[in-house]
Amino acid sequence: MRRITEIGAYKGSTLRIDFEEGEPEFINRDVAAECGLRKGLELTDDVWEKVIYKNDFRRAKERALYLLDVKDHSYVMLFKRLEENYPEQICYDVCDRLAELGLINDRRFASLCARHYMEIKKFGRFRAVQEMRLKGLPQSLIDEALEPYDDSDSTKERIKELIAKKYIRRLEDEDGVKKVKNALVRQGYSYSDINAAMDEFLEELEDE
Repeated sequence: MRRITEIGAYKGSTLRIDFEEGEPEFINRDVAAECGLRKGLELTDDVWEKVIYKNDFRRAKERALYLLDVKDHSYVMLFKRLEENYPEQICYDVCDRLAELGLINDRRFASLCARHYMEIKKFGRFRAVQEMRLKGLPQSLIDEALEPYDDSDSTKERIKELIAKKYIRRLEDEDGVKKVKNALVRQGYSYSDINAAMDEFLEELEDE
């Protein structure tokens, strides 16, 4: 059992809870009101654990909402960020709740990632898959999100656009074609796609 001897303001919406024995605890004002905390109240350890859970859940949820306001996260990404400061079960419960509310949506997040990596970064499929895995997305959603970009013609056009905007000057160097092809491999493109796009690009360059 623990008996509350004093409740007072601490910082912002946080209250300081003092007990007859032990260190003080710091609880959100709304959580304290919800749990009926007051001076003189005696609580069993089980009841106090529920208070702590509600307080941690609230804090973790506020942190999660802040992170989501800054940028979208996958379930796994958000969980890992919360796990830096909160117990594992709290992180699961918060992420599950936000997923229920639609604030975490891995399918939507996968689609945004695919658009970013393929249309803006101009990555090849292999590089995009690698980056999306690092964000905790499952392979099934990665494949689904990248499907619109799997067309060979659109892949060839992305490679040609990359060469024209980023690598065209390298073609003038000794072994320039080889160096550009190696750079494109690092961007995540296959050798077959690179060779097809490079041949077409060089032909168009000669015709100008």
